[in-house]
Amino acid sequence: MKKSAIVSLADEKYFDLLIELIDSIKKKPESKDTAICVLDAGINDNQREQLKNKVDEVAKAEWDIEVSNFKVMGKEWLKSQVSRAFLPKYFPKYEKYLWIDCDAWVNDWKCVELYFKACEKGKLGITQTMGPGYKIMSKVKWLFGKLAIIKSQNFKHALSSNIDISKSRKLAFAPHINIGVFSLQKNSPCWEVWQKNLRQTLKNGKIFGSEGLAINLSVYIDEVDTEFLPLNCNWIASNLLPKYDDFQKTFVEPYLPNNKIGIMHLAAGIWKNNVDMRLDKNIKIDIYNLQDQKETKSLRFNNS
Repeated sequence: MKKSAIVSLADEKYFDLLIELIDSIKKKPESKDTAICVLDAGINDNQREQLKNKVDEVAKAEWDIEVSNFKVMGKEWLKSQVSRAFLPKYFPKYEKYLWIDCDAWVNDWKCVELYFKACEKGKLGITQTMGPGYKIMSKVKWLFGKLAIIKSQNFKHALSSNIDISKSRKLAFAPHINIGVFSLQKNSPCWEVWQKNLRQTLKNGKIFGSEGLAINLSVYIDEVDTEFLPLNCNWIASNLLPKYDDFQKTFVEPYLPNNKIGIMHLAAGIWKNNVDMRLDKNIKIDIYNLQDQKETKSLRFNNS
């Protein structure tokens, strides 16, 4: 029996990305003992049929926390902002869960192993959005001399969600945590803390981003036990483009020692001529190889 599961969610629009994530997992021989589970947030009948022989389980995503119809506005994919905090409810037979957003894919199985190792003893396994080459961590609007308005992602979302000002200030310059890839054990106390904070962020704030703010609150305010993993375990390409190693035929970090990218995450999209690579696989961009020569590449998973 498989004891660990990789879980993702998709709707009809992002289904092709979900398939690429699944294929990137199954291409790794080490994945045979890991279940693949999918939350359905609006895939069609044909797509659901395609999943039957590719994954272990599919479950309909629900609004596990009540949200007003006015906020939902028919965007069922927003369930991803809620249901990921309730994975043991949907897929109860597993001991460990690794969530990977469907706009990400696995390039190096070692990072998957790290996430499953990180969540032992009830810890949250997750990656902070910071590392070598990051030039701006927070936006600040300067007013008069030393006076400034803070515009960090955590602070902005906390204020709009009516989080207590003292907590919001504590979050203001804390390194942002991306919730697109994380690991937790079934019995981790983090689930309950996260759900508590999610109820608060959903009550007053927007749905999108609520789960991320809730996990940042859980880590920095409630101080849940956390194992922080390296940046290559959740490489957000829109923040910092990778390089390409032509010898090993793989994407790597752009700075020495050029570690292999473990999970490539296309969060926020990779845009060219106002077209998002996540929605058009033909989109390619210029990146550098290890000889600092330009190459034109897609950052999406290539099964060949």
